[in-house]
Amino acid sequence: MRQIFKLTFLAITILLTSCNSSAQQKDNYSNKIDSLLKTKSPRDFNGVVYIQQNGKMKYAKAYGFADFNKKTPLRIDDKFSTMSIAKQFTAALILQQVEKGTIDLQTPIRKYLPDFKYSWADTVTVHQLLNNTSGLYSENMDKPLKFKPGSAFSYSNVGYYVAGLVLEKQSGQNFETLVTALFKKCKMNNSYYPNKTTSKLLTKGHTIKKDGTFKLNEQLSFDADNYFGSHLIVTVPDLAKWNECLHNGKVLKPSTYKMMTSYVITDTHQVFSKTPIGYGYGLRINDKDSINEIGHTGFHPGEGFTAVNLYYPKTKTSVVIMENVGNENFDIAYYFEQEIRKIIKESKLLK
Repeated sequence: MRQIFKLTFLAITILLTSCNSSAQQKDNYSNKIDSLLKTKSPRDFNGVVYIQQNGKMKYAKAYGFADFNKKTPLRIDDKFSTMSIAKQFTAALILQQVEKGTIDLQTPIRKYLPDFKYSWADTVTVHQLLNNTSGLYSENMDKPLKFKPGSAFSYSNVGYYVAGLVLEKQSGQNFETLVTALFKKCKMNNSYYPNKTTSKLLTKGHTIKKDGTFKLNEQLSFDADNYFGSHLIVTVPDLAKWNECLHNGKVLKPSTYKMMTSYVITDTHQVFSKTPIGYGYGLRINDKDSINEIGHTGFHPGEGFTAVNLYYPKTKTSVVIMENVGNENFDIAYYFEQEIRKIIKESKLLK
């Protein structure tokens, strides 16, 4: 009887081990991502993928080159441009001023910029600048507004420039000082405001043309007006630190954080959903899917960078993907970002 029990126990143990092994193999997101990054079609991947959960690194891989001409291998701690992910830093800094009572989100910006030459300053509010409902065009303040402020969504980089002017005016500090302090608060020790010195640390961007050739960009054409909404210098692990800091109460009070992650307007973006999802303050809010998701993208083919920063609140998971390439063929520009997102959302990591 004892021998039969031992054999039965051994059989059950082997069966359970086999089942667990199969489950792990089926849910092996690391191997799936590794395999994906080696794909050459529809394009090559050239960047860093970093996944963090509860402050612990779950996956980190640098793939490709920092410089296509010199064939310098990319490193996980190389420095990338945030592109439009910069918007959430500006939004958070403005909300800190809201907490101090120096900025009211619903007040027209004329109050803060009395000498601003544009008549729309009489009606456009900081709230509308932050959630892209101001009616401003993306890169031009001189054109008439597209629509009545607050009535529709239209993505605007220049809107964040104007918001940044309000931030500097009401805080009494320049953006470099403010964002540097924010990096320090979140222990983002390898991230920087772009100045003459720090810009030399930036990994070179590569524009991938439609014919498959590339152009190496020795330096970005952005100036300080663009930094509020389109360009800060970060490492991928530091961006995961930012997620931990922002989404776990270290940057904003709970009520103010709720403002940032709530929305009154929706918009579509191919990385997140075929249907419209919410846009808060510098963040896309995907709360209609099976797994609540907060994030933003960054893309500029002319400068040669592509980025996606995703955060899943339930499991405190960050998925950060940054490439020093920007593809002129927009249909495939976010290919790897979309595929990695699918792998993670289908894995047990977020369950």
